Amino acid sequence: MAIMENEGRPHVVMVPWLAMGHLIPFLELSKCLALKGFQISFISTPKNVQRLPKIPPNISSLINLVKIPLPQVVDLPEYAESTIDLPSEKVHYLKKAFDGLQGPLASFLENSAPTWIIYDFAAYWLPPIANKLRVPCAFFSLVNAATIAWTGPPSILMGITEDPRKTLEDLLGVPKWIPFASNVVFRLHEILRLMNSSKDNVAEVSEAYRFGAAVQGADVVFIRSCTEFESDWFRLVEEEIYQKPVVPVGLLPASVKERSDDNGEKWGDISEWLDKQKKESVVYVSIGTEATLTQEEVVELALGLELSQLPFFWVIRKPTSLAGDNSFTLPDGFEDRISGRGYICKGWAPQVRILAHPSISGFLTHCGWNSIIESLGWGRVLILLPFLAEQGLNARMLEERKIGMEIPRDERDGSFTRDSVAKSLRMVIVDEEGEPFRSKAMEMRGLFGDKNLHDQYIDKFVQYLHDYKPKKT
Repeated sequence: MAIMENEGRPHVVMVPWLAMGHLIPFLELSKCLALKGFQISFISTPKNVQRLPKIPPNISSLINLVKIPLPQVVDLPEYAESTIDLPSEKVHYLKKAFDGLQGPLASFLENSAPTWIIYDFAAYWLPPIANKLRVPCAFFSLVNAATIAWTGPPSILMGITEDPRKTLEDLLGVPKWIPFASNVVFRLHEILRLMNSSKDNVAEVSEAYRFGAAVQGADVVFIRSCTEFESDWFRLVEEEIYQKPVVPVGLLPASVKERSDDNGEKWGDISEWLDKQKKESVVYVSIGTEATLTQEEVVELALGLELSQLPFFWVIRKPTSLAGDNSFTLPDGFEDRISGRGYICKGWAPQVRILAHPSISGFLTHCGWNSIIESLGWGRVLILLPFLAEQGLNARMLEERKIGMEIPRDERDGSFTRDSVAKSLRMVIVDEEGEPFRSKAMEMRGLFGDKNLHDQYIDKFVQYLHDYKPKKT
């Protein structure tokens, strides 16, 4: 629907990064704003727009899905428009292509009279465009305040001021700008992986610069979190690290109903199996859409699930590779041996609906913030196995709070064993010593699943957008 048909409404342009874990929360926030009477222009590429869940009919006229074709980049396959289409080591090609959207997006903004622009970390080049148009712009962080606190001040990320972290040992410690005791740090294998993933970057700027400039150029930073969960971190980020307004928008918890319109036939088979299991007995296992497990990791995880003797529901996504099919194989006889006790789901699964099912006891997770929110919204205890980006920091934060327990791994290469998987699962799910973790996770349901609380956050967020007065230039 054309913008002019809703003339007079405040108009927000949303610019998420090209990853499903970013597109979906940006869409959730868009839906919240549309329900409050805002007109939304949601910007993405044609293929990603097709992947989005259906927008409820009552607000569909207020959310305009704007398709901008992705420019071609050497070594980026034509079909790749999202991180889900690529192995993690090739995502830098997608960032280079994303930067090519700058011109078409600037033209769209010049012709669409936005009231606000809300953008993701990848669009570091948007603030100068917004300033030229005299439109306030906001960086929307899809990671929590504790994670972005570790990342540090924009001036350091952009290389304007010197980074005090000069050695590997420095990077493994608590940054000097965090004044209180904290276990939110990276492990050696995580730092090495981050370093390795950034060395072949073909985009014009580094990942650190991109994030720093996205924050630096923002009039305000919105964070998908709440002060009830991390008040100290919010205060630190706003007053010391960013020194600009930082506004929580709440956790944007998705209801089962909102996520129930996809693939009903598949859900029928899944629910039939889950209905046969005992209450709070099944471990849900998913490593998300981004991480690609090695063949060895698949085998150890599979045999660990088998050794645990616990019922499990395992979502396996075959990795995508530029070289074509790079699929893995499960151990010989594994599926026969776990028949009835384990459910192997290859490809997409309705995660929110599964986590909401009464038979689910806990979640073996990659520690993405989306999945943490969805799991704790139902009080499911967490078994932590992080792989990429900020997931390790999330794992430390959750373990520090006794909400979940991390599977032990080799400090240098990140490998884990079937025995450590089995032992961790049994301890957290059934053993007496895991009771504090289970109790704490159930306690978190009162916060993460509190719809009224998070509706109040949206009300305050909406009021902020209405009341904001742009700085005089």
